[in-house]
Amino acid sequence: RTQDSILFKEKDMTDHAATRQQLDRLLMVDAIASLCFGGLALLSPHRTVAYINDGRYNHAAHEALRLYGCLRIAVGWIILHIRNVDDGRFRRSVCEALCVCYALQALAVIRAELTADEPTLINGIAILILLGLGGSYARFRYGKGGSLIKVYELPETCIGARI
Repeated sequence: RTQDSILFKEKDMTDHAATRQQLDRLLMVDAIASLCFGGLALLSPHRTVAYINDGRYNHAAHEALRLYGCLRIAVGWIILHIRNVDDGRFRRSVCEALCVCYALQALAVIRAELTADEPTLINGIAILILLGLGGSYARFRYGKGGSLIKVYELPETCIGARI
């Protein structure tokens, strides 16, 4: 009986380690994409903004795009460094915050699409990306009834807590 218990704990720890690696990969992909998009948005030339705006340049839209780029760079930098944080409660809070952040951004873009004269491909793509990222963070935070929370702890922490 104790042998089965030990094997179950080892399999459970292996599953948690794999899930933690998946979360770390998601954080890395999100960080790199945020840094790249932020850099592109910050450095976007006037003609790109005009192209996005049906050939008309809009200074306020360009400024908003650059400011959003700065925000994405900051978020990307933070996410990149969160991967090294071992505090489980902090990592859980970050997942919750990113889930809500991406969901709210998706709702804002959906609202913009619904109130626009005609839908745009770029907004459709943005909606899919934002919902995908929000859903991915939701999976880690709320998946399996919240039991995936253990992925926020290092495997050594899990071992010490179970013995």
